[in-house]
Amino acid sequence: MDLVFKALADPTRRSLLDELFRQDGQTLSALEQRLPMTRFGVMKHLKVLEEAGLIVTKRRGREKHHLLNPVPIRLVHDRWVSKYAEPWVATLSELKTEMENSMEKVYEIYIKTTPERLWEAITSSDMREKYNFGVRVSSDWSEGSPYEATHPAAPTLLSEGENLEVDPPHKLVQSFRALWSDDVKREGTSRVTWEIEQVADSCRLTVTHDELAEHANDELYGGWPMILSGLKTLLETGQTLTTPGSLMYGADAQSAA
Repeated sequence: MDLVFKALADPTRRSLLDELFRQDGQTLSALEQRLPMTRFGVMKHLKVLEEAGLIVTKRRGREKHHLLNPVPIRLVHDRWVSKYAEPWVATLSELKTEMENSMEKVYEIYIKTTPERLWEAITSSDMREKYNFGVRVSSDWSEGSPYEATHPAAPTLLSEGENLEVDPPHKLVQSFRALWSDDVKREGTSRVTWEIEQVADSCRLTVTHDELAEHANDELYGGWPMILSGLKTLLETGQTLTTPGSLMYGADAQSAA
């Protein structure tokens, strides 16, 4: 987390994050026009932000686009803030951080584990429910097969889709259709891509949720930082992480209700 604090300590880098919050997916040329410094200076600041995991880059043709990654900030929150703050405060803070008018959301996190173990955590119903608010995902995980997401407290399916590409333990591409309310049903089908890359004794997990409508309901993607933080905690410590989502929807909360 030292890299995150170092990156956030500089007002210019905070300004760059504000610009990406205002309009995600900007190119270097677009960001350069918004700051009173040279192109090389902007590049140096973007490199620091990328090394801290606060932004990720995606190539689209010849252009490189920079996207805000809220997961590291979520991890800071979960470590030092959520223990003391009321769950609704964390929820409001996350909504402020996550609200962006974009067709693509990218989340990146490093987890000290193996690709095989990470793949198991993504595809195992028993493991999935521990960090995904008690939701179980069932499938045979073959290419072209369907999957379904259920919760013991929900009378119907919460989401469903198709496994479009299955390449264990490296990549999983899925269509995604939310079903938990009429509002999210109207959003139609989007796509979620899980990409696993081994880095020394850890894995870089990149989750891309795209093919979203320009002003998509934030319920479709707002929970990703909490889910990925919970996944990291489970694999690295064997413990479950308390988040606003787990308090509202988790199995423990339902049994205590």
